[in-house]
Amino acid sequence: MIEQKSAWSPAPRVPDSSAREFAFTTGDFERVRKLIYEHAGISLSTAKQDMVYSRLARRLRETRLQSFGDYLALLERGDKNEWEKFVNSLTTNLTSFFREPHHFPLFAEHLKKLQGRSPIKVWCSAASTGEEPYSIAITVVETFNSFNVPVSIVASDLDTNVLATAAKGVYPLDRVDKLSPERLSRFFVRGTGVQDGFFTVRPELRRMLSFQRLNLLEPNWSLRGPLDALFCRNVMIYFDKPTQYKILSRFAPLMSDNGLLFAGHSESFLHAADLFRSLGKTVYELTPRPR
Repeated sequence: MIEQKSAWSPAPRVPDSSAREFAFTTGDFERVRKLIYEHAGISLSTAKQDMVYSRLARRLRETRLQSFGDYLALLERGDKNEWEKFVNSLTTNLTSFFREPHHFPLFAEHLKKLQGRSPIKVWCSAASTGEEPYSIAITVVETFNSFNVPVSIVASDLDTNVLATAAKGVYPLDRVDKLSPERLSRFFVRGTGVQDGFFTVRPELRRMLSFQRLNLLEPNWSLRGPLDALFCRNVMIYFDKPTQYKILSRFAPLMSDNGLLFAGHSESFLHAADLFRSLGKTVYELTPRPR
């Protein structure tokens, strides 16, 4: 997903568009901001105007439309197919295996405390191309020293393109080269022939996960609790504080009494202290209810 500040900023300086293929006015940009905010809760900063142009210009070429006005009118008419492509275009999926590594030993300790519970339920709410949910699954296997453990991992994302990549579980060398040789051997199969240079997640690891598209702003989620762990890392940076609180208030009823919420390193939920309290290191638990 894209990284931007959540606050609305003053109107940006309009850049020189004389060299652009399509005219893109401040008014067009404000319409884009409004549409993506209302649909996905994403709050684009004014600094993203050039990025938005470059990404959506590809959609104009694909749809053979001649102006941003025509393209945005297509969205406003409710074209479902183009809405999916619009959202996918404006989300960037920065991820890696064992990103923010301090969380995984904490998660492993949490799993040990849950040993004997069946099933243990985990939700990765921003699966991107799969590196994070597979890192979660690897931690589960290493903790229990078995692929046959009663742990259910749901991996969701707003972007259908990255979910398709995640479900395949095939990665080039540069995406796995920071994993230890032991992990590569245990959890991946190295490709040969036309697949040389690629690594495929082993089926026994992939079977631990289920992938589904989920928009955190949709009124109904198919996912059910109780959740023993919820990874929502580097997601809330897309949203303003009221939207964050709304999402967190929907997370809370899904959590088990001892469930943990893992957030990104730059995220803080102090504004939702009535829902979650910090345990340090961007890990949260439910705030106890007054008796």
